[in-house]
Amino acid sequence: MIGHVSIGSSFYHCISYCLEDKRELSDEKKLALAMQDNLQHKERAEVLEYNKCFGNKYELTQQFKDVRKLSSRVEKPMLHLTLRLAPEEILTKEQLREIGRECANEFGIADNQYICVLHKDTKEQHIHIASNRVGFDGKVANDSNSYKRMAELCRRLEKKYGLQEVLSPRAFLSPKDRLLPRHDIRKEKLKEDIQQTLKYASSYLAFERHMWELGYKVLKGRGISFIDDKKVKIKGSEVGFSLMEIEKILHQKQQYAMKNAGEDKNYDRDSQSISNSFNTEKQNKGKQSYSLDRPGETVVKEVLGAIGQLMGSEYEPHYIDPELRRISQKKKKKSALRR
Repeated sequence: MIGHVSIGSSFYHCISYCLEDKRELSDEKKLALAMQDNLQHKERAEVLEYNKCFGNKYELTQQFKDVRKLSSRVEKPMLHLTLRLAPEEILTKEQLREIGRECANEFGIADNQYICVLHKDTKEQHIHIASNRVGFDGKVANDSNSYKRMAELCRRLEKKYGLQEVLSPRAFLSPKDRLLPRHDIRKEKLKEDIQQTLKYASSYLAFERHMWELGYKVLKGRGISFIDDKKVKIKGSEVGFSLMEIEKILHQKQQYAMKNAGEDKNYDRDSQSISNSFNTEKQNKGKQSYSLDRPGETVVKEVLGAIGQLMGSEYEPHYIDPELRRISQKKKKKSALRR
């Protein structure tokens, strides 16, 4: 369980947020999201309890203001408490109502005006408590050590209702407990998403585009940070992926891709060169077969003779140039005449 505490000066804005849907969503968008994630985005708020107050946001605001006048010194009379369960943990409405009462007792507002509201637009069950810090006796609820008190309350409620136990903020732990490793699901998910994206991204723009598709807003400056769908900002260095590390990985991938592309190009060029040389040699051989001039006769004879010696008796040329045959016949005739 995670708790949050804040104080403010405006009753109206806090009560409106607790009782209304998200303002940035149109009715069409609310219905589309409800179909997509099976959550309730339209009329998301359900009041679990009114404590010494009643009505809509305008009536509640006026009632809170009337009691606030009993203390002229307080500058921030609005107390806003939030309690959120871990994913997949579900409690009944009555149990959530009891948790709201225990929270009111912890912060000294059990006898003050407050509303306890359940929101249904997230996968994690969570309640909001909007309270008047000024009581009917004119006393103001103390807000000192509020975060420590909230952390201790969450640990008690986890044990009481059998909920997933979460470590308190490090500042509120004993020296011994501070040495325990902390598991942050949000950071683990971001780290895994970055690793998977780097496997397929070939450039920084592709990396940023894919992270955006996963629901992250990427902030790049001297370093890099990521904001998830819950508006939580996490530095890349906190999960082992600083901007320098990400750019280094992408650069290495680009160099590797260029190297492979160059090897493939050289292979294609060498293959084409060998093919062209072979074709040229065949063409030249064809031309020599039909146009041997006198100086070339000696070369041809020497080549044929050398091949014959290398191949031995097994070599038998399949082709004899007609010009050579004619020259050979003339020599035989001259030899016969001399005799």
